[in-house]
Amino acid sequence: MREAEVKALLMDPTTRSPVVLLKDRNSTKAMPIWIAEPEAISIALELQGQRFPRPLPHDLMKELLAALGATLLQVVITHIKDGVFYAKLVLRDAQGEVKELDSRPSDAIALALRVRAPIFIDDEVFEQAAIESPFAEEEQFEKFVEQEFSLAELRRRLQGSESESSE
Repeated sequence: MREAEVKALLMDPTTRSPVVLLKDRNSTKAMPIWIAEPEAISIALELQGQRFPRPLPHDLMKELLAALGATLLQVVITHIKDGVFYAKLVLRDAQGEVKELDSRPSDAIALALRVRAPIFIDDEVFEQAAIESPFAEEEQFEKFVEQEFSLAELRRRLQGSESESSE
């Protein structure tokens, strides 16, 4: 497994869908995941350190975990099927028992950001969906996103590799 961090929240100009970009902490590769707008807003608010006047679902999830004495140990992006990413939440309950819950990656990421839990990507998923990118310096990253990063091409590639691997 590879530990990742949220590097950016982008807008796919073709589909007008938000994309969260997860960067591998130990390489220059990153992996994009297309997400829905409500989760993108939730992630963006947390990244910017802003609070909504009323609890958003991920804030409520954080409070529920605390109230129940549970801890989010980590989030894992587990697999891709038909171009859709899947994730799990790894929790420790109040009795110390570890439990895994199925989750959408966007919800898992939004919650992980709130409780400062690590985000991991399964090696196979990362090899299939990650791209090489020049992250050495912030200026290079911005240039990469603005000029070289083709989300539409990447989405076609991801969907193509899924159909190839299922044949």
